[in-house]
Amino acid sequence: MVAKTYGSTVSGVDAILITIEVNVGQGTSFYMVGLPDSAVKESQQRVESALKYFGYRMPRQKVVINLAPADIRKEGSAYDLPIAMGILKASEQVVFADLEEYVIMGELSLDGQLRPIKGVLPIAIEARKKGYKGIILPQPNATEASIVNNLDVIGVENLEQAIAFLEGELKITPLVTDTRDIFYNSLEDYEFDFADVQGQENIKRAMEIAATGGHNVIMVGPPGAGKTMLAKRLPSILPPLTLQEALETTKIHSVAGRLGGEASLIAQRPFRSPHHTISDVALVGGGGNPQPGEISLSHNGVLFLDELPEFKRTVLEVMRQPLEERRVTISRAKISVDYPANFMLIASMNPCPCGYYNHPEKECVCGPGVVQRYLNKVSGPLLDRIDLHVEVTPVKFDEMTSTRKAEKSNVIRERVVLGRDRQVERFKEYKDIYCNAMMPSHMVKEVCEINEAGKTLLKTAMERLGLSARAYDRILKVARTIADLSDSENIKVEHLAEAIQYRSLDREGWAG
Repeated sequence: MVAKTYGSTVSGVDAILITIEVNVGQGTSFYMVGLPDSAVKESQQRVESALKYFGYRMPRQKVVINLAPADIRKEGSAYDLPIAMGILKASEQVVFADLEEYVIMGELSLDGQLRPIKGVLPIAIEARKKGYKGIILPQPNATEASIVNNLDVIGVENLEQAIAFLEGELKITPLVTDTRDIFYNSLEDYEFDFADVQGQENIKRAMEIAATGGHNVIMVGPPGAGKTMLAKRLPSILPPLTLQEALETTKIHSVAGRLGGEASLIAQRPFRSPHHTISDVALVGGGGNPQPGEISLSHNGVLFLDELPEFKRTVLEVMRQPLEERRVTISRAKISVDYPANFMLIASMNPCPCGYYNHPEKECVCGPGVVQRYLNKVSGPLLDRIDLHVEVTPVKFDEMTSTRKAEKSNVIRERVVLGRDRQVERFKEYKDIYCNAMMPSHMVKEVCEINEAGKTLLKTAMERLGLSARAYDRILKVARTIADLSDSENIKVEHLAEAIQYRSLDREGWAG
Protein backbone atom coordinates (compact mmCIF):
# COMPACT_ATOMS: atom_id res chain seq x y z
CA MET A 1 0.00 0.00 0.00
CA VAL A 2 1.17 3.52 -0.79
CA ALA A 3 0.68 6.34 1.73
CA LYS A 4 1.48 10.04 1.39
CA THR A 5 2.38 12.56 4.05
CA TYR A 6 3.61 16.11 3.64
CA GLY A 7 6.63 17.83 5.14
CA SER A 8 8.79 20.76 4.13
CA THR A 9 12.35 21.89 3.60
CA VAL A 10 13.76 25.40 3.90
CA SER A 11 15.73 27.05 1.09
CA GLY A 12 17.08 30.45 2.06
CA VAL A 13 14.29 32.01 4.11
CA ASP A 14 11.46 30.33 2.20
CA ALA A 15 10.00 26.85 2.50
CA ILE A 16 9.40 24.20 -0.17
CA LEU A 17 6.79 21.51 0.47
CA ILE A 18 7.98 17.92 0.31
CA THR A 19 5.77 14.94 -0.44
CA ILE A 20 6.81 11.84 1.52
CA GLU A 21 5.59 8.72 -0.28
CA VAL A 22 5.79 5.40 1.57
CA ASN A 23 5.26 2.08 -0.16
CA VAL A 24 5.14 -1.18 1.83
CA GLY A 25 5.18 -4.30 -0.33
CA GLN A 26 6.75 -7.69 -0.84
CA GLY A 27 10.40 -8.03 0.09
CA THR A 28 12.64 -7.38 3.07
CA SER A 29 14.72 -4.28 2.28
CA PHE A 30 14.44 -0.62 3.36
CA TYR A 31 15.08 2.06 0.76
CA MET A 32 15.02 5.84 1.05
CA VAL A 33 15.33 7.88 -2.13
CA GLY A 34 14.99 11.53 -3.10
CA LEU A 35 18.40 12.99 -2.19
CA PRO A 36 18.28 12.48 1.61
CA ASP A 37 21.37 13.43 3.62
CA SER A 38 22.84 11.29 6.40
CA ALA A 39 20.53 12.73 9.09
CA VAL A 40 17.45 11.86 7.00
CA LYS A 41 18.73 8.34 6.25
CA GLU A 42 19.36 7.71 9.95
CA SER A 43 15.67 8.32 10.63
CA GLN A 44 15.12 4.58 10.04
CA GLN A 45 16.62 3.73 13.43
CA ARG A 46 14.87 6.56 15.28
CA VAL A 47 11.48 5.77 13.72
CA GLU A 48 11.78 2.04 14.40
CA SER A 49 12.65 2.58 18.06
CA ALA A 50 9.85 5.17 18.55
CA LEU A 51 7.25 2.87 16.95
CA LYS A 52 8.24 -0.07 19.17
CA TYR A 53 8.12 2.11 22.30
CA PHE A 54 4.41 2.76 21.73
CA GLY A 55 3.54 -0.81 20.71
CA TYR A 56 3.71 -0.48 16.94
CA ARG A 57 6.08 -2.32 14.62
CA MET A 58 8.40 -1.60 11.76
CA PRO A 59 7.16 -3.63 8.75
CA ARG A 60 9.32 -6.67 7.98
CA GLN A 61 8.62 -6.13 4.31
CA LYS A 62 10.06 -4.04 1.52
CA VAL A 63 9.72 -0.36 2.52
CA VAL A 64 10.41 2.34 -0.06
CA ILE A 65 10.32 5.97 1.00
CA ASN A 66 10.48 8.66 -1.68
CA LEU A 67 11.02 12.32 -0.80
CA ALA A 68 9.67 14.37 -3.69
CA PRO A 69 10.67 16.51 -5.55
CA ALA A 70 13.61 14.13 -5.88
CA ASP A 71 16.02 16.75 -7.24
CA ILE A 72 15.98 18.87 -4.03
CA ARG A 73 18.39 17.81 -1.30
CA LYS A 74 16.65 16.95 1.99
CA GLU A 75 18.60 17.73 5.15
CA GLY A 76 18.09 17.39 8.89
CA SER A 77 16.10 15.19 11.22
CA ALA A 78 12.71 16.95 10.98
CA TYR A 79 11.31 14.29 8.60
CA ASP A 80 11.13 11.63 11.34
CA LEU A 81 7.49 12.26 12.28
CA PRO A 82 5.98 12.36 8.76
CA ILE A 83 7.99 9.24 7.80
CA ALA A 84 6.67 7.41 10.88
CA MET A 85 3.07 8.39 10.07
CA GLY A 86 3.49 7.30 6.48
CA ILE A 87 4.88 3.91 7.53
CA LEU A 88 1.98 3.35 9.96
CA LYS A 89 -0.62 4.12 7.29
CA ALA A 90 1.12 2.20 4.47
CA SER A 91 1.48 -0.89 6.70
CA GLU A 92 -2.23 -0.55 7.69
CA GLN A 93 -1.48 -0.47 11.41
CA VAL A 94 -3.66 2.63 11.82
CA VAL A 95 -6.35 4.43 9.85
CA PHE A 96 -5.94 8.15 9.36
CA ALA A 97 -8.93 10.03 8.00
CA ASP A 98 -7.30 13.34 7.03
CA LEU A 99 -3.56 12.68 7.10
CA GLU A 100 -3.01 14.49 3.80
CA GLU A 101 -4.61 17.71 5.05
CA TYR A 102 -1.68 18.46 7.39
CA VAL A 103 1.96 19.35 6.98
CA ILE A 104 3.81 17.27 9.56
CA MET A 105 7.32 17.91 10.89
CA GLY A 106 9.30 16.80 13.94
CA GLU A 107 12.40 14.97 15.14
CA LEU A 108 11.79 11.76 17.10
CA SER A 109 13.81 10.57 20.06
CA LEU A 110 14.21 6.84 20.66
CA ASP A 111 11.31 6.85 23.15
CA GLY A 112 8.98 8.66 20.74
CA GLN A 113 9.23 12.14 22.26
CA LEU A 114 9.41 15.05 19.84
CA ARG A 115 12.31 17.48 19.74
CA PRO A 116 11.96 21.05 18.39
CA ILE A 117 13.02 21.86 14.84
CA LYS A 118 14.27 24.94 12.94
CA GLY A 119 12.54 27.00 10.27
CA VAL A 120 8.97 26.54 11.55
CA LEU A 121 7.67 29.99 10.56
CA PRO A 122 8.44 29.79 6.81
CA ILE A 123 7.07 26.21 6.81
CA ALA A 124 3.80 27.39 8.38
CA ILE A 125 3.55 30.29 5.91
CA GLU A 126 4.04 27.92 2.98
CA ALA A 127 1.48 25.44 4.38
CA ARG A 128 -1.16 28.17 4.57
CA LYS A 129 -0.25 29.41 1.08
CA LYS A 130 -0.74 25.90 -0.36
CA GLY A 131 -4.14 25.52 1.29
CA TYR A 132 -3.43 22.90 3.97
CA LYS A 133 -5.79 22.65 6.92
CA GLY A 134 -3.04 22.74 9.52
CA ILE A 135 0.43 21.82 10.67
CA ILE A 136 1.43 19.17 13.23
CA LEU A 137 4.75 19.81 14.94
CA PRO A 138 6.58 19.59 18.30
CA GLN A 139 4.92 21.47 21.17
CA PRO A 140 7.87 23.89 21.71
CA ASN A 141 7.49 25.12 18.11
CA ALA A 142 3.73 25.71 18.29
CA THR A 143 3.93 29.31 19.52
CA GLU A 144 6.21 30.25 16.65
CA ALA A 145 3.94 28.62 14.05
CA SER A 146 0.83 30.25 15.56
CA ILE A 147 2.04 33.61 14.24
CA VAL A 148 0.43 32.45 10.97
CA ASN A 149 -3.34 32.86 11.05
CA ASN A 150 -5.96 30.77 9.21
CA LEU A 151 -3.92 27.62 9.92
CA ASP A 152 -4.59 24.98 12.58
CA VAL A 153 -1.40 24.70 14.64
CA ILE A 154 -1.34 21.38 16.46
CA GLY A 155 1.47 21.03 18.97
CA VAL A 156 2.19 17.47 20.14
CA GLU A 157 4.66 16.15 22.70
CA ASN A 158 5.22 12.66 21.29
CA LEU A 159 4.41 10.21 18.51
CA GLU A 160 1.48 8.72 20.41
CA GLN A 161 -0.30 12.07 20.66
CA ALA A 162 0.16 12.70 16.94
CA ILE A 163 -1.31 9.28 16.10
CA ALA A 164 -4.25 9.71 18.48
CA PHE A 165 -5.04 13.15 17.05
CA LEU A 166 -5.07 11.96 13.43
CA GLU A 167 -7.15 8.90 14.39
CA GLY A 168 -9.69 11.23 15.98
CA GLU A 169 -9.25 9.75 19.47
CA LEU A 170 -7.57 12.86 20.94
CA LYS A 171 -8.92 16.38 20.64
CA ILE A 172 -6.21 19.04 20.52
CA THR A 173 -7.33 22.66 20.34
CA PRO A 174 -5.31 24.52 17.71
CA LEU A 175 -3.08 27.16 19.25
CA VAL A 176 -4.21 30.67 18.35
CA THR A 177 -2.05 33.75 18.90
CA ASP A 178 -3.18 37.35 18.51
CA THR A 179 -0.13 38.36 16.50
CA ARG A 180 -1.05 42.02 16.24
CA ASP A 181 -1.69 42.30 19.97
CA ILE A 182 1.69 40.74 20.82
CA PHE A 183 3.41 42.87 18.20
CA TYR A 184 2.00 46.23 19.25
CA ASN A 185 2.42 45.51 22.97
CA SER A 186 6.10 44.67 22.49
CA LEU A 187 7.17 47.60 20.32
CA GLU A 188 8.42 49.70 23.24
CA ASP A 189 10.14 46.91 25.20
CA TYR A 190 13.72 48.15 24.86
CA GLU A 191 16.33 47.22 27.43
CA PHE A 192 18.51 50.31 26.89
CA ASP A 193 17.59 54.00 26.75
CA PHE A 194 19.53 57.10 25.70
CA ALA A 195 18.44 58.70 28.99
CA ASP A 196 21.18 56.57 30.61
CA VAL A 197 23.91 58.41 28.66
CA GLN A 198 25.24 61.56 30.29
CA GLY A 199 26.85 64.09 27.98
CA GLN A 200 28.00 63.06 24.48
CA GLU A 201 25.38 65.32 22.90
CA ASN A 202 27.28 65.50 19.60
CA ILE A 203 27.39 61.68 19.37
CA LYS A 204 23.69 61.45 20.17
CA ARG A 205 23.06 63.92 17.36
CA ALA A 206 25.06 61.76 14.95
CA MET A 207 23.09 58.69 16.06
CA GLU A 208 19.82 60.54 15.50
CA ILE A 209 20.91 61.46 11.97
CA ALA A 210 22.00 57.88 11.30
CA ALA A 211 18.69 56.47 12.55
CA THR A 212 16.68 58.93 10.47
CA GLY A 213 18.45 58.25 7.19
CA GLY A 214 19.49 54.61 7.76
CA HIS A 215 23.17 55.59 7.54
CA ASN A 216 26.19 53.52 8.59
CA VAL A 217 28.36 54.94 11.39
CA ILE A 218 31.90 54.46 12.67
CA MET A 219 32.85 55.86 16.07
CA VAL A 220 36.49 56.57 16.83
CA GLY A 221 37.57 57.29 20.37
CA PRO A 222 39.60 56.18 23.40
CA PRO A 223 38.62 53.28 25.69
CA GLY A 224 35.80 54.04 28.08
CA ALA A 225 34.39 56.96 26.09
CA GLY A 226 30.99 55.27 25.71
CA LYS A 227 31.10 53.91 22.15
CA THR A 228 29.53 50.55 22.98
CA MET A 229 27.01 52.15 25.34
CA LEU A 230 25.81 54.46 22.58
CA ALA A 231 25.68 51.71 19.96
CA LYS A 232 23.51 49.45 22.14
CA ARG A 233 20.94 52.21 22.46
CA LEU A 234 20.60 52.91 18.74
CA PRO A 235 17.75 50.38 18.16
CA SER A 236 15.66 52.25 20.75
CA ILE A 237 15.48 55.35 18.52
CA LEU A 238 15.02 53.59 15.18
CA PRO A 239 11.48 53.70 13.74
CA PRO A 240 9.34 50.81 15.09
CA LEU A 241 9.25 47.69 12.96
CA THR A 242 6.25 47.29 10.68
CA LEU A 243 4.38 43.99 10.91
CA GLN A 244 5.84 42.94 7.55
CA GLU A 245 9.39 43.73 8.71
CA ALA A 246 8.77 41.81 11.94
CA LEU A 247 7.68 38.74 9.95
CA GLU A 248 10.77 38.99 7.70
CA THR A 249 13.06 39.24 10.72
CA THR A 250 11.35 36.39 12.57
CA LYS A 251 11.62 34.14 9.49
CA ILE A 252 15.39 34.60 9.35
CA HIS A 253 15.84 33.87 13.05
CA SER A 254 13.54 30.85 12.70
CA VAL A 255 15.61 29.41 9.85
CA ALA A 256 18.78 29.91 11.92
CA GLY A 257 17.18 28.23 14.94
CA ARG A 258 17.65 31.35 17.09
CA LEU A 259 14.08 31.54 18.43
CA GLY A 260 13.45 30.11 21.89
CA GLY A 261 10.79 27.55 22.73
CA GLU A 262 8.19 30.14 23.73
CA ALA A 263 9.32 32.67 21.13
CA SER A 264 6.76 34.44 19.02
CA LEU A 265 7.04 37.42 16.69
CA ILE A 266 10.20 39.55 16.96
CA ALA A 267 8.86 43.05 17.61
CA GLN A 268 12.12 44.92 18.30
CA ARG A 269 14.82 45.67 15.80
CA PRO A 270 17.64 43.14 16.18
CA PHE A 271 21.03 44.15 17.56
CA ARG A 272 23.89 41.78 16.73
CA SER A 273 27.41 42.21 18.09
CA PRO A 274 29.71 39.40 16.89
CA HIS A 275 33.16 38.92 18.43
CA HIS A 276 36.14 40.04 16.32
CA THR A 277 37.31 36.41 15.92
CA ILE A 278 34.28 35.65 13.71
CA SER A 279 34.91 33.97 10.33
CA ASP A 280 33.73 35.37 7.02
CA VAL A 281 31.23 32.48 6.60
CA ALA A 282 29.74 33.14 10.05
CA LEU A 283 29.38 36.82 9.18
CA VAL A 284 27.77 36.62 5.73
CA GLY A 285 26.30 33.11 5.94
CA GLY A 286 26.99 29.86 4.14
CA GLY A 287 28.47 26.52 5.07
CA GLY A 288 27.84 23.06 3.68
CA ASN A 289 24.18 23.44 4.65
CA PRO A 290 23.77 27.20 4.00
CA GLN A 291 22.65 29.15 7.03
CA PRO A 292 22.10 32.89 7.50
CA GLY A 293 25.05 34.80 8.93
CA GLU A 294 25.24 37.71 11.33
CA ILE A 295 24.49 40.29 8.63
CA SER A 296 21.19 38.52 7.86
CA LEU A 297 20.36 38.02 11.54
CA SER A 298 20.68 41.81 11.88
CA HIS A 299 18.27 42.38 8.94
CA ASN A 300 16.02 45.38 9.69
CA GLY A 301 18.26 46.14 12.67
CA VAL A 302 21.80 46.96 13.70
CA LEU A 303 25.09 45.10 13.21
CA PHE A 304 27.66 46.39 15.70
CA LEU A 305 31.33 45.64 15.08
CA ASP A 306 33.31 46.61 18.17
CA GLU A 307 37.08 47.13 17.75
CA LEU A 308 36.80 47.15 13.96
CA PRO A 309 40.55 46.89 13.14
CA GLU A 310 40.78 43.67 15.16
CA PHE A 311 38.51 41.87 12.69
CA LYS A 312 40.30 39.92 9.98
CA ARG A 313 40.55 41.95 6.79
CA THR A 314 38.91 39.20 4.73
CA VAL A 315 35.92 39.26 7.08
CA LEU A 316 35.45 43.00 6.65
CA GLU A 317 35.87 42.91 2.88
CA VAL A 318 33.06 40.37 2.36
CA MET A 319 30.66 42.97 3.77
CA ARG A 320 31.26 45.44 0.97
CA GLN A 321 28.79 43.96 -1.51
CA PRO A 322 25.98 43.27 1.02
CA LEU A 323 26.29 46.84 2.27
CA GLU A 324 25.51 48.07 -1.24
CA GLU A 325 22.96 45.48 -2.39
CA ARG A 326 21.33 44.84 1.02
CA ARG A 327 21.22 41.12 0.38
CA VAL A 328 23.73 38.31 0.17
CA THR A 329 23.72 35.39 -2.28
CA ILE A 330 25.28 32.11 -1.16
CA SER A 331 26.20 30.01 -4.19
CA ARG A 332 27.21 26.37 -4.16
CA ALA A 333 27.68 23.86 -6.99
CA LYS A 334 24.07 22.65 -6.78
CA ILE A 335 22.29 25.40 -4.89
CA SER A 336 22.07 29.16 -4.64
CA VAL A 337 20.16 30.89 -1.85
CA ASP A 338 19.46 34.56 -1.11
CA TYR A 339 19.37 36.01 2.37
CA PRO A 340 18.19 39.57 3.02
CA ALA A 341 20.77 41.80 4.71
CA ASN A 342 19.26 45.26 5.05
CA PHE A 343 21.09 46.35 8.19
CA MET A 344 22.70 49.45 9.67
CA LEU A 345 26.41 49.01 10.29
CA ILE A 346 27.68 50.61 13.48
CA ALA A 347 31.43 50.18 14.03
CA SER A 348 33.73 51.41 16.76
CA MET A 349 37.49 51.55 17.08
CA ASN A 350 40.29 53.11 19.08
CA PRO A 351 42.25 55.81 17.24
CA CYS A 352 45.50 53.86 17.72
CA PRO A 353 46.80 50.64 19.37
CA CYS A 354 47.26 52.32 22.78
CA GLY A 355 43.91 54.07 22.41
CA TYR A 356 44.95 57.63 23.27
CA TYR A 357 45.85 59.34 19.99
CA ASN A 358 44.30 62.85 19.97
CA HIS A 359 43.22 62.36 23.60
CA PRO A 360 42.73 65.73 25.35
CA GLU A 361 44.54 64.61 28.54
CA LYS A 362 46.49 61.38 28.07
CA GLU A 363 49.53 61.06 25.84
CA CYS A 364 49.72 58.57 22.98
CA VAL A 365 52.74 56.23 23.28
CA CYS A 366 52.52 54.77 19.78
CA GLY A 367 55.62 55.17 17.59
CA PRO A 368 55.89 56.97 14.22
CA GLY A 369 53.65 55.43 11.55
CA VAL A 370 51.93 53.08 14.01
CA VAL A 371 48.69 55.07 14.03
CA GLN A 372 48.49 55.11 10.24
CA ARG A 373 49.18 51.37 10.00
CA TYR A 374 46.46 50.75 12.58
CA LEU A 375 43.91 52.78 10.62
CA ASN A 376 44.95 51.08 7.38
CA LYS A 377 43.65 47.79 8.74
CA VAL A 378 40.25 49.11 7.66
CA SER A 379 40.24 49.47 3.88
CA GLY A 380 39.32 52.67 2.08
CA PRO A 381 36.46 51.08 0.09
CA LEU A 382 34.84 49.91 3.33
CA LEU A 383 35.22 53.33 4.96
CA ASP A 384 33.65 54.90 1.86
CA ARG A 385 30.53 52.82 2.53
CA ILE A 386 30.26 54.26 6.04
CA ASP A 387 28.42 57.57 5.93
CA LEU A 388 29.25 59.08 9.31
CA HIS A 389 32.72 59.12 10.89
CA VAL A 390 32.30 60.34 14.46
CA GLU A 391 35.05 61.26 16.92
CA VAL A 392 34.08 60.29 20.47
CA THR A 393 35.79 62.18 23.27
CA PRO A 394 35.81 61.18 26.94
CA VAL A 395 32.91 62.37 29.07
CA LYS A 396 33.88 65.20 31.38
CA PHE A 397 33.46 64.77 35.13
CA ASP A 398 30.92 67.59 35.33
CA GLU A 399 28.75 65.87 32.73
CA MET A 400 28.99 62.46 34.45
CA THR A 401 27.90 63.91 37.80
CA SER A 402 25.26 66.23 36.37
CA THR A 403 21.74 65.80 37.74
CA ARG A 404 20.22 67.10 34.52
CA LYS A 405 18.12 64.38 32.94
CA ALA A 406 19.18 63.34 29.48
CA GLU A 407 16.70 63.10 26.63
CA LYS A 408 14.81 59.80 26.52
CA SER A 409 14.90 57.48 23.53
CA ASN A 410 11.17 57.82 22.82
CA VAL A 411 11.54 61.62 22.46
CA ILE A 412 14.41 61.21 19.99
CA ARG A 413 12.48 58.49 18.18
CA GLU A 414 9.57 60.87 17.55
CA ARG A 415 11.88 63.18 15.60
CA VAL A 416 13.41 60.22 13.78
CA VAL A 417 9.98 58.92 12.75
CA LEU A 418 8.96 62.35 11.42
CA GLY A 419 12.15 62.54 9.37
CA ARG A 420 11.66 58.98 8.10
CA ASP A 421 8.04 59.74 7.15
CA ARG A 422 9.26 62.51 4.87
CA GLN A 423 11.56 60.04 3.16
CA VAL A 424 8.84 57.43 2.77
CA GLU A 425 6.68 60.05 1.08
CA ARG A 426 9.60 61.08 -1.15
CA PHE A 427 10.33 57.53 -2.30
CA LYS A 428 6.76 56.21 -2.42
CA GLU A 429 7.00 55.61 -6.18
CA TYR A 430 10.20 53.57 -5.87
CA LYS A 431 10.29 49.93 -4.87
CA ASP A 432 12.60 48.88 -2.00
CA ILE A 433 13.72 52.46 -1.26
CA TYR A 434 12.37 54.07 1.89
CA CYS A 435 15.28 56.03 3.41
CA ASN A 436 18.03 58.33 2.14
CA ALA A 437 20.85 55.81 2.64
CA MET A 438 19.21 53.46 0.11
CA MET A 439 19.27 55.95 -2.75
CA PRO A 440 21.27 54.76 -5.78
CA SER A 441 23.82 57.17 -7.24
CA HIS A 442 21.67 58.24 -10.18
CA MET A 443 18.95 59.41 -7.77
CA VAL A 444 21.26 61.47 -5.55
CA LYS A 445 21.65 64.31 -8.06
CA GLU A 446 17.88 64.56 -8.44
CA VAL A 447 16.94 64.37 -4.73
CA CYS A 448 19.94 66.14 -3.19
CA GLU A 449 20.12 69.38 -5.17
CA ILE A 450 22.32 72.09 -3.67
CA ASN A 451 22.75 75.78 -4.46
CA GLU A 452 25.92 77.53 -5.68
CA ALA A 453 27.14 78.29 -2.15
CA GLY A 454 26.72 74.64 -1.26
CA LYS A 455 28.60 73.53 -4.38
CA THR A 456 31.50 75.82 -3.53
CA LEU A 457 31.67 74.49 0.04
CA LEU A 458 31.51 70.88 -1.13
CA LYS A 459 34.14 71.42 -3.83
CA THR A 460 36.55 72.86 -1.26
CA ALA A 461 35.93 69.94 1.10
CA MET A 462 36.42 67.38 -1.69
CA GLU A 463 39.73 68.90 -2.73
CA ARG A 464 41.16 69.34 0.76
CA LEU A 465 40.07 65.97 2.10
CA GLY A 466 40.68 64.02 -1.09
CA LEU A 467 37.24 62.44 -1.01
CA SER A 468 36.12 59.78 -3.48
CA ALA A 469 33.00 59.93 -5.64
CA ARG A 470 31.28 57.53 -3.25
CA ALA A 471 32.13 59.81 -0.30
CA TYR A 472 30.63 62.71 -2.28
CA ASP A 473 27.35 60.81 -2.56
CA ARG A 474 27.47 59.95 1.15
CA ILE A 475 27.85 63.60 2.15
CA LEU A 476 24.87 64.59 0.02
CA LYS A 477 22.73 61.80 1.46
CA VAL A 478 23.62 62.76 5.04
CA ALA A 479 22.94 66.43 4.26
CA ARG A 480 19.53 65.43 2.86
CA THR A 481 18.80 63.59 6.12
CA ILE A 482 19.84 66.59 8.23
CA ALA A 483 17.52 68.75 6.11
CA ASP A 484 14.69 66.26 6.70
CA LEU A 485 15.26 66.48 10.45
CA SER A 486 15.08 70.27 10.15
CA ASP A 487 11.86 69.99 8.10
CA SER A 488 13.62 71.79 5.26
CA GLU A 489 12.61 71.25 1.66
CA ASN A 490 16.08 72.18 0.37
CA ILE A 491 19.61 71.31 1.48
CA LYS A 492 21.14 74.45 2.97
CA VAL A 493 24.80 75.33 3.48
CA GLU A 494 24.60 74.58 7.21
CA HIS A 495 23.23 71.10 6.46
CA LEU A 496 26.15 70.43 4.12
CA ALA A 497 28.66 71.78 6.63
CA GLU A 498 27.38 69.43 9.32
CA ALA A 499 27.45 66.48 6.92
CA ILE A 500 31.05 67.23 5.91
CA GLN A 501 32.23 67.23 9.53
CA TYR A 502 31.09 63.61 9.78
CA ARG A 503 33.99 62.52 7.54
CA SER A 504 36.66 62.58 10.30
CA LEU A 505 38.78 59.78 8.87
CA ASP A 506 39.14 61.64 5.57
CA ARG A 507 40.78 64.70 7.10
CA GLU A 508 44.35 65.50 6.28
CA GLY A 509 46.71 64.81 9.15
CA TRP A 510 44.08 63.00 11.24
CA ALA A 511 46.39 60.03 11.67
CA GLY A 512 49.57 62.00 11.90
